[in-house]
Parts: sequence; structure tokens; C-alpha cells
Amino acid sequence: MQAQTLRRPLAASYTGFGAYSLHHVDVFSFMANQASLAQLKNATAGIYGERRFLLSELNNYTAAIGLPTSSGNFGLKANYAGFTEYNETQLGLAYARRLGSKIDVGLQLNYNGIRINSYGNASAVSFELGTVLHITEKLHAGVHINNPVGGKFGKDQQEKLSSVYGFGIGYDASEKFLVSAEIEKEEDQPVNVNAGFQYKFIPQLLVRAGMSSATSSAWVGLGLTVKTFRLDITTSYHPQLGVTPGVLILFNFKAAN
Repeated sequence: MQAQTLRRPLAASYTGFGAYSLHHVDVFSFMANQASLAQLKNATAGIYGERRFLLSELNNYTAAIGLPTSSGNFGLKANYAGFTEYNETQLGLAYARRLGSKIDVGLQLNYNGIRINSYGNASAVSFELGTVLHITEKLHAGVHINNPVGGKFGKDQQEKLSSVYGFGIGYDASEKFLVSAEIEKEEDQPVNVNAGFQYKFIPQLLVRAGMSSATSSAWVGLGLTVKTFRLDITTSYHPQLGVTPGVLILFNFKAAN
């Protein structure tokens, strides 16, 4: 039985960047590791959209909300990929909390759906686990596990979502500069290494750049913060398939200091 590859934004390593950090976490970081949600300081909402390889049939949209509470932090994620004739959706509810000052843990439950015109719908439930260890104030590492069991589609349960295992590490050189890397193994797929950096020229302006080894794809983005809003313009490049442009918008319900 073959596993179905998980559908994620091509720039998932861009949007999830900051998961292994204390100073560069945002609401999208928990998509790379749910434990990073524990470091979110203020209620935040965001949306990301991309047109994969400039094809309207491969549009991908992701929305996220993060809500800190005294009992831990909650996150809500919604993803849509595809077009009218074929599309995939995912709704996820995440929870994370700190276990002291050195360890963060997180869990996410997902509802996955597939719709094929004239063939009908199918759905599956899956879950994700993550932990982040703050080795020092600057060095952070963690493990992320996506769908280790279950996640099977259809009445006969013959098709399952693939399992994904990842190990990530990040180094906060300063509040301006972060370098991070993640080794990822998806079921029936080659090992992938995501690596990149983020640099804030000033508090209002940042740049991110990196690459993914499995697809030989590079990505870059520029983010501008104005009061409680942040706008990122991103692009990734595949040597055979071309360019994927994207736009990310964040709204922080409390202005950053």
C-alpha cells in the first residue's frame, strides 16, 4: 500500500521558519513544529497564498490563528490546495505549552479532505506532535512527527496519508539574525534538508532566504512591518518547473515593542 504524499505549500519551509527560535517565532511557525506555538506572545492571525509554478490549478492557501492563554497556547490552521475539479483541504487544531524554561511541547489534530469532481469526497483524521528544547538562550533543537499512524482515506481505508519525521535546529545569533535547518523524512520520499536564514535590517524590515535539497528549490522573501501588520512577498524557484510567487499577511493584535 502506497502512502499519499502530504500536500503542503511549496514555501512551507519559508512560512514555518522561526520554529526553532525564541526571537523569530510567528503564528505560522507552529506548522513546522507545534511546540513553537508555546513561544507566541500575542494573539496573531495570518494568511498565506501561492500560485505554484504560476498555474491556477495549483493554487495553495493557508490561514492560521494563534491565541496565547494562561493554560497554554492554541492555534487553528486551515489549508486549501487545488481548483474546482480537484482539491485538498485540511483543518487543524493545535495546543502547546512550556514545560519550564527549557522544553516546549505541542500537539495538533487534523481533519483532511479530498474532493474530486464526479467522484466524490473522502476524509481522514491525523495528528502531529512536536517538541523544542532550548539548549541555551541562542541554540534550540526539536523533533516533529506528522501522522505516525492512521490517517486513512475512504470507506475501505486502503489509502493513507504519509508519515513525516523531522529534526530541526536553530541558532539565534541575535534578535536580528537567525539561521536554521531541518532534516525531514517523508514516507516513500527521499530525505529532505531545509536550511535558511532570517535577518532584520531594522525592526520593520526583514529578509529570509533558503533552500530545500529534495527538490533543489530555493526561496527568498522580504517582509515589511507597519504597526500591527506585516506583509511578506515571497518567491521560490525550481530549476525545471519555474517560479512560485506568494504573499503572506500577518496581523498582530498587539503592537510589537
